[in-house]
Amino acid sequence: MNADTEANMEPPLQFQLRITVSPEFADALRADPTCASHSVLRDVLRRHDATLKCQFDAFADYVSEAEQRGTENYPLYQWTRETIENPEKKAKYLQSFTVYVNGDEVYGKDVADNMENELLQLVREDGVQRVSRFDTNPANNPQPPKP
Repeated sequence: MNADTEANMEPPLQFQLRITVSPEFADALRADPTCASHSVLRDVLRRHDATLKCQFDAFADYVSEAEQRGTENYPLYQWTRETIENPEKKAKYLQSFTVYVNGDEVYGKDVADNMENELLQLVREDGVQRVSRFDTNPANNPQPPKP
């Protein structure tokens, strides 16, 4: 491979999984992110060195950090703040949990495939409603609002 070919290669896609859960299960997961009360989910996460983070909490943390450090350096500050202050969106994001693997919010295809297959087995079990998969291709994802 020559330098021109390497320069034109796009990085491989990375993936992210999210689970959507019932409001009751969301409350339990937010109170105990180790999933002690849901041994099957806990075991899946452990096998993949994965953890969950509530989307609403992640948004609230972003807003808090931006307000402490200066919102001018946080391009999604206004959108994120409006999102967490909107009751309908708040309800939605309180039920959505991002799966982090080894502390990373995006990971390779093999990791995502294996974990997604296991998580899909939990749908409708004790409050798991859906498993969603996202990738890092901008064409497949909504773009951040322009400031």
